Amino acid sequence: MRNEYDIIVVGAGPAGSTAARFAASKGISVIILEKDRDVGYPVRCGEAITKKGLEEFIEPSVRFISSHINKFSMISPDDTEVILPLEETGFVLERRIFDYELSKLAVKEGAEILTRAYVNGLIFENDKVAGVKYEYRGEQKELRSKIVIAADGVESRVGRWAGIKTHTDFRDMESCVQITAAEIPVDPNTCYFYFGEEYAPKGYFWIFPKANGAANIGLGVSGLIGKKHSAQTFLNHFMEKKYPNSTTLTQIAGGVPSTLTLKNIFAPGILLAGDAAHQVNPLSGGGIHTGMIGGSIAGEVAADAILANKPDHIFNYDKLWYERVGKRHEIYNRLKDGIYNFDDKKFNSIAHAFNKIPPEKRSLGNLFKTALIHNPSLLIDVAKVFLMK
Repeated sequence: MRNEYDIIVVGAGPAGSTAARFAASKGISVIILEKDRDVGYPVRCGEAITKKGLEEFIEPSVRFISSHINKFSMISPDDTEVILPLEETGFVLERRIFDYELSKLAVKEGAEILTRAYVNGLIFENDKVAGVKYEYRGEQKELRSKIVIAADGVESRVGRWAGIKTHTDFRDMESCVQITAAEIPVDPNTCYFYFGEEYAPKGYFWIFPKANGAANIGLGVSGLIGKKHSAQTFLNHFMEKKYPNSTTLTQIAGGVPSTLTLKNIFAPGILLAGDAAHQVNPLSGGGIHTGMIGGSIAGEVAADAILANKPDHIFNYDKLWYERVGKRHEIYNRLKDGIYNFDDKKFNSIAHAFNKIPPEKRSLGNLFKTALIHNPSLLIDVAKVFLMK
């Protein structure tokens, strides 16, 4: 290892590995510091992504694609099922393998990776971030850099040490829990979403099928709900009712930001990417694709700033992010506030009305049109979403 790198990336998730890859591709020195023993572990998401989103950054491969998705199933509180064919194929990934493959792409471009490197502080020079402090094999070490990219997850500690407000109000945080379970008899090509007070009030419950009869099953509920009834309680109730004989293989719980990107995603010498910057779709909570977008922008901006010897160039980061994704997320956030406030009666009415549409005319657009009958104020935001595609 060197004593100094052009860029230090903290975290080897999709955002971190992609940031390192895009920065290293410009010929500068980059290292990723990952606190866990293995890249891609533990898995902390539902693992779903669109085909288009995946192909933007990596060639799809059977190595890390667990299932192909061509339909959505949305289940209302009274168990009315609405089935939607997808215009574009989606995937449920094997994130442990997928993240590993992303990190290999970064290494191929020249980046280095050090695992079991626990970052526990920052180095400052002239009020600018100039490197990190970290523990490795029981020893405290320091590593200097021109720029640090923090991709260390929700409520980024690295960002907080740099003076960036990364705290999220619990009202803007989804309380989430997920298991991977075996022997789940669902269509392997369909993602299932449950809505309603019983399943996930002010949120949604999901089943994402994986290979060999397994599935990711979980939910996210508003932090306000989570303070009264835990997400785990809702999950336990669902599994006892629907799949009492299933076997749980893995379990993970945590918070997912369900709001807009942080107001500040950079400071002198540092950029935040992925979950650390809250670059998560506020409507769905999905963050794999958007994290890679944020990482790619951060990596390129940081590299360009170094190559041009213009440190202030990184201050263009938030503008580039907003133009690419942030603007759309503002619309998704308003849609979320409208849709998640539907009561059970309204969800049931939408499902019943939609199922009267002939199967050949069923689409996501027509589902939104049906929802608009029940909440016309959503019309402008829905129109913007489809116009921005």
